[in-house]
Amino acid sequence: MNAGIAYGLLGAALFGASTPVAKLLVGEIEPVMLAGLLYAGSGLGLSLWLAVRGSILPRAERARFAAGDYKWLCGAVVSGGVVGPVLLMLALTAASASAVSLLLNLEGVFTALLAWFAFRENFDRRVVLGMFLIVCGGVILGWQPNKPALSWPALAVAGACLCWALDNNLTRKISAADPVKIAGIKGLIAGAVNLCVATTLGASLPAPGFAAAAALVGLFGYGMSLAFFVVALRQLGAARTGAYFSTAPFIGAAMAFALLGEAPDALFWAASVLMAAGVVLHLTERHQHFHRHETLAHIHPHTHDEHHHHSHDFDWDGAEPHSHTHEHDPLDHSHPHYPDIHHRHSH
Repeated sequence: MNAGIAYGLLGAALFGASTPVAKLLVGEIEPVMLAGLLYAGSGLGLSLWLAVRGSILPRAERARFAAGDYKWLCGAVVSGGVVGPVLLMLALTAASASAVSLLLNLEGVFTALLAWFAFRENFDRRVVLGMFLIVCGGVILGWQPNKPALSWPALAVAGACLCWALDNNLTRKISAADPVKIAGIKGLIAGAVNLCVATTLGASLPAPGFAAAAALVGLFGYGMSLAFFVVALRQLGAARTGAYFSTAPFIGAAMAFALLGEAPDALFWAASVLMAAGVVLHLTERHQHFHRHETLAHIHPHTHDEHHHHSHDFDWDGAEPHSHTHEHDPLDHSHPHYPDIHHRHSH
């Protein structure tokens, strides 16, 4: 199995589990304040790990931000780190954690649409059908039979998903950089902004125990989850990573039933079947054709596979994966692949 799939699923599990746990905190912490604490916990925790890593691990060459990367990082922080979490916390104040968890599948749909039509990733009929089934499941879940429109919590979740979809595609642009650093920077900035906004609106800091719990949930459900997600973006591209991440809502819904005692209704199960079918179609997609690699120089963790036939100008102990600046010569071949950092070609 491609390592990117494993990272995507692990990130999805951490994020999915965070939603019902955050629901437990919504009654104790004002929504914008909670969003700030979640990201602040993420940023502080990952920053601590970066400091520890730098002191105990070998100082190998690590990926760096290029001059043009900061505009993508800034856009990702604003959309996914500031606006998206606030909309999600507001939805959790008025909707069940299980319903919100399943509606989060829309993030994968919006991610794919932006990746296909704005950022020009390839797609096929299987992927499109999968996304259609996920959309149908989301509509069923958010629809209120006795009202002519979708409920406002469902629309708030959809708005959060659109923000995160933009975040995902912008982060894809810089996914070759250090994933822990990307997630840490986003957490620190987004946490600080949301905490300032919450304080300005009159929200008060919660009791230390609740604040610590929110920070811990943020470290695992937002920080570590995002770091794994960035690695998956590097290896799979935005649309495919979004599809694997669509497993998160099922994990969140299952935990909501276990932790909160919520009972699923018929609409919930109908939506679950449609969404599950859509995810399976994505997981079974296969893409292969003859393609050309142009000359490329970059840095990222890698093994000496069919795309990395280079020599080293330093003493190498044979350890893999390893990271250093390297150059790819032009190459023409055919094999199954994803739109990773080596396969962002046109079709």
